[in-house]
Amino acid sequence: MPEYTVDATPFAGKVALVTGGSRGLGREMAWAFARSGADVAIVSRKLDACVSLAKEIEADTGRHAVGFSCHMGEWNAQEQLADLVYAEFGRLDILVNNAGIAPVYPSLPEVTESLYDKVFDVNVKGAFRLMSVVAPRMAAADGGSIINISSIATKRPMPSELPYAAAKSALEIMTMGFAQEYGPAVRVNAILPGAFDTDIAAAWDPEVVANEMAHLPAGRIGRPNEIVGAALYLAGPSASYTTGVLLPVDGGRTAMGR
Repeated sequence: MPEYTVDATPFAGKVALVTGGSRGLGREMAWAFARSGADVAIVSRKLDACVSLAKEIEADTGRHAVGFSCHMGEWNAQEQLADLVYAEFGRLDILVNNAGIAPVYPSLPEVTESLYDKVFDVNVKGAFRLMSVVAPRMAAADGGSIINISSIATKRPMPSELPYAAAKSALEIMTMGFAQEYGPAVRVNAILPGAFDTDIAAAWDPEVVANEMAHLPAGRIGRPNEIVGAALYLAGPSASYTTGVLLPVDGGRTAMGR
């Protein structure tokens, strides 16, 4: 019988960059990569929050962690971010495009051009530009893994989130296209989270959430740390034959009918 060993630090010597990394699912993934041996670049618009988390991660794990500020909706900011990360760490092995926004609106006719553009800028344009800057550098070095955080809204769109669902659908198309362009050196996949109990969920009606979650096969809302398994798998060597995949992590929501 073959013997198998579990590597406690499978990402030792690797560098991971997580956008939208100071809170919610991004925060959980930043912690997970560091605890698995990676050095971590944590990115959001709020530099103080990124720096604070980086200090916590360094103190707890001993890994090198640095916070960066970047507006993901600004085209030119993405190359500047990549340059800063490479200057600090010397390499980049894992990119997680987690930054995203899903603003609420009263009705579809009341969606403003500004809101619409902002949703696509942050959820699509920034991710596209950052991938287009980073993927060639990864391919020219030791390869790498890119993980785009999409949403189950692309499969179960609601009228209250149409611009967001459309933007995430575009991100999924880019996931498949980048996987073709930069394979085999760079693998590109997407995670489609369902409802998770993050700070964003605090604004949801608890009764409505409880009623909807009770009908899921999982029977509940997701815990933030439950995104970690998918992220570590897609970033790691066990997923060496996995690219261009759209992976739901949604408590079984896609298994249900409308």
